[in-house]
Amino acid sequence: MDNTLLCVLLLLSILIYCGHCGEDDERCEAVLTLQPNWTQIFRGETVTMRCDIQGGGDSDWQYEWYNNRKLVYSNKKPEYRISPVYTSNSSSYTCQGVKGIKRSETSDPVQLTVSALPSASVSVSAPGPLYYGDTVSLQCDIPDYTDLMYYWYKNNQPGYSTHGKTLTISLPDQDGQYQCWGTRRDRPQKSQLSRALSIQLTALPTASVSVSPQGLLYSGETVSLQCDIPDYTDWTYHWSRNNQPGSGTHGKTINISLPDQDGQYQCLGTRRDRPQKSQLSGTVLIRSTALPKAELSVEPNPVFPGETVTLTCSVESDSIWNYQWYKDRNDNVVPQSVRHTITGDTLTISRVTESDQGLDWCQGERRSRPTSSQHSNVITLTVTDYQPSTTLTSDKEDVFTGDSVTLSCTVESSGWKFYWYRHRPDSTPVTTTSGYSYTLSWVSVSDGGQYWCRAGRGDPVYYTLYSDPVQINITGSIDIFSGETVTMRCDIQGGGDSDWQYEWYNDRKSVYSNANPEYRISPVCSSNSGSYTCQGVKGNKRSETSDAVQLNVSYKPKAVLSISPQWLNPGDSVTLSCEVDKTSTGWRFSWYRTVPYRAGLPSLSDKSYSLQPLSDNVTSEDSYTLIPAGPTPTGGYVCRAGRGDPVYNTLFSEPQFLWSGDLQPSVSLRISPNTTQHFRSKSLSLSCEEKGNSTGWRLMRYTERGVESGCVSNWGSITGSTCTIRSTYTWFSGVFWCESGSGEYSNAVNITVDDGYVILESPVHPMTEGDSVTLTCKYWTTSSNIKADFYKDGVLIKNETTGEMTIPAVSKSDEGFYKCKSPDKGESPESWMTVRVVSPGSSTSVLVGVVVGLVVAGVLLVILLVLLWRFKNTKGSCFNRIFSNPQPQSTNQDPQQDQGSTQGRAPDAGYTLLQHDGGHIYDTINPSDNNVNDAAAGPSHVTYAQIQLKKLDKKKKEKPADPKESPVYSEVQTGKATAAAGPVDVTYAEVVLKKKTKAKKKRETTPPEADSVYSQLKPDTTPGP
Repeated sequence: MDNTLLCVLLLLSILIYCGHCGEDDERCEAVLTLQPNWTQIFRGETVTMRCDIQGGGDSDWQYEWYNNRKLVYSNKKPEYRISPVYTSNSSSYTCQGVKGIKRSETSDPVQLTVSALPSASVSVSAPGPLYYGDTVSLQCDIPDYTDLMYYWYKNNQPGYSTHGKTLTISLPDQDGQYQCWGTRRDRPQKSQLSRALSIQLTALPTASVSVSPQGLLYSGETVSLQCDIPDYTDWTYHWSRNNQPGSGTHGKTINISLPDQDGQYQCLGTRRDRPQKSQLSGTVLIRSTALPKAELSVEPNPVFPGETVTLTCSVESDSIWNYQWYKDRNDNVVPQSVRHTITGDTLTISRVTESDQGLDWCQGERRSRPTSSQHSNVITLTVTDYQPSTTLTSDKEDVFTGDSVTLSCTVESSGWKFYWYRHRPDSTPVTTTSGYSYTLSWVSVSDGGQYWCRAGRGDPVYYTLYSDPVQINITGSIDIFSGETVTMRCDIQGGGDSDWQYEWYNDRKSVYSNANPEYRISPVCSSNSGSYTCQGVKGNKRSETSDAVQLNVSYKPKAVLSISPQWLNPGDSVTLSCEVDKTSTGWRFSWYRTVPYRAGLPSLSDKSYSLQPLSDNVTSEDSYTLIPAGPTPTGGYVCRAGRGDPVYNTLFSEPQFLWSGDLQPSVSLRISPNTTQHFRSKSLSLSCEEKGNSTGWRLMRYTERGVESGCVSNWGSITGSTCTIRSTYTWFSGVFWCESGSGEYSNAVNITVDDGYVILESPVHPMTEGDSVTLTCKYWTTSSNIKADFYKDGVLIKNETTGEMTIPAVSKSDEGFYKCKSPDKGESPESWMTVRVVSPGSSTSVLVGVVVGLVVAGVLLVILLVLLWRFKNTKGSCFNRIFSNPQPQSTNQDPQQDQGSTQGRAPDAGYTLLQHDGGHIYDTINPSDNNVNDAAAGPSHVTYAQIQLKKLDKKKKEKPADPKESPVYSEVQTGKATAAAGPVDVTYAEVVLKKKTKAKKKRETTPPEADSVYSQLKPDTTPGP
């Protein structure tokens, strides 16, 4: 049954297939047609291809399209549409139908040919460059067709449409890039868009104006202007002045005259051919400059007959000018003559007469532009007809000795020098001044008399008439000091010098009579003050009584010394200034340094100090400069002044002191509490800590009342080198220091005792850069700190709730005045903090010194050991070990005998004696430990080792010495090197070898003899802060 159904279905299929295309099993034919069926297809048109299956029906077919046998399209529809068509679509096309497994025949090929649209191109009517103002025609050319409508694009934007192919544009407004295309009703309906044609504007030729001559143009000159236009020569030139057109010219140059034709000039050119004109040139400003002005000066003017007058002409220019001189008229040039001398820019008229009077001016001339200057200003030269006179006046009628008087000499006109005469006008001038006044200072009686003056000017000098005389009467007044010498002289005018007896009066009382005209008082005292007169007596004839001379005798003056600065900074120079009564003169000054009182030396009246003259002790200047070299010159200084012959000296000045806050090598002043400010009614101790062998130290204080002992029994007590103040008072404030009997000074400390409630605790000594410093604000009733503001040089720098301000590492900029202020408790006084700059290389020098010292000590130690070894071998002596601590001997001697074995040794000397007949040898060994914490400790120790060799008894050399009877000690004591300066402590090690004596005899110590040899190493020490 199943097989039968299958056979039926197969038969039906065969019948259906054979029924559409015939019964001969032929495949269906495909026919391809092209619509529209045009012979020429243009780019952009639409083409439709249709595939018909002949006898195959229209349904269920799938249509395939081939281009050169390559499948390009497949669809159920029998049409294949290409829109728009491009030339690349040109080819041979076929089609075929597909239904299931059945395919139609492939159609005959149809050739599709796509033609390009007609091309368009743009051309321009004017070849070559296009210029400003040109009109240009553009033409759109499309070949083969004439019935076109033309469309234009400018800069890719649609623009104009026209039936004609030509477009006219104007430049520069319509320049740009142009394109065109055409359309028509028939096929092809449009052309391609043309390529862009750039219409670019070419700049017109540039015109420029040049000027001759170059540079500044002066009035009266003719200037040439030239119009330059490059590339072409057939120009017609047009000029404009101040934007107004002028006349045209074929030439390029015009000439103008100044100043009438100055202004702004421009030019342009025109021609027949293209380009038909140039650009308008830039503006050239033609402005006339005024000629340089000549300046005339006349000296002197007015002028007197016989004088010489000089006319000077100058032109405000650096160039070299020649000058013409004019008088009264422009055509009257002054020539050179015997009296008229022309030299460069001057005209000198000598021996002036009235004919030289008139109007004068000048003008400069030269070869280069400008060739002349303007005429100068006109000056009228006035010639007087008389010789000028002078008038002499005095500013005082009554003049006393010691006063000053000023004489004034006046004359008409200017430019004079003044000549001053005394006693006679035809004598040699007393002086000559450029000013009209002459001042006599500190006049004496001898300055009295008649004075004249006259003036002169020019070369040769032309003089005025002499003035009338002026009488200067000087009432005598002599200021002198008690102890000086004064000599009075009485001169009889016109009476000769012989046979006169001279009488002297003081306040009209006769005090002296002698044939000698001089009266000498030496020394003068205050009782000699008075009004002195003199009179001459010859027989029964008497002269007139002289004018009185007042003699004023003052007490012996005292010099006043000042020192600047009074606190020394390392390396500073210090100036001493000495002043005496300002009304006195003629002093020379002597300078001294104070030393402890010594008989035989100049001393102060209270014998508190003797005085040691400084080098170059006497100076004419009232100042003396100390330049520190070596030890700091701190201490007291005194001055006095002297004058006259014999020398009259003032009293010594009060001593003034130069202080240093730095610790000194010999002694240091320490205070406790260690601060510069202290409350009232508190205790205070001051200690002079010695570092060397100086003795006799005393504490001194300087206040406004002067210098005095710093520790007196009524308010202080002395224990050793310490002064303890039981209760401080404000008057206790001052500068404190220690000084020795040999004139050495310690550091100084400025102590302030304040009766307020707040003080500032600050460093007593100068700080070194890099140190840390703490400032503390204290309230008088509490030991704890208070909240405070801290100020430096009056400016708030910090607020601290703890009452302490710490500067971790001070620098020089931190130096200044400091104070603190509590908002509710008050304000402290100011204290100065000094900061010292660390000198570079100081630490290096210390290290080098230590190294060198250790090397030297080692060498000397070796020498010492060798000598001891040789001595032991030759003499057979018995030694304990050298450089060991002394070993106690187990003997039956009592303590007195033990003490006797060290007889002669200083309690603190720290040495053991090795002695032998012969020369002493000392070797210094200084191994020291640097203790950085012990800044105030004494100087470092030095150890001496001494060997004294003496001859031994040959008979007994075979028997060694008994240590109990002849003990040998050797000791080395090392010390600590500290930061404090000063001499080193000394430790001696001494071994004594003598002839063997009785066992019970004590050892005797002898001092080193003349042939002793010392070798010592001292460590380099640096002062502490």
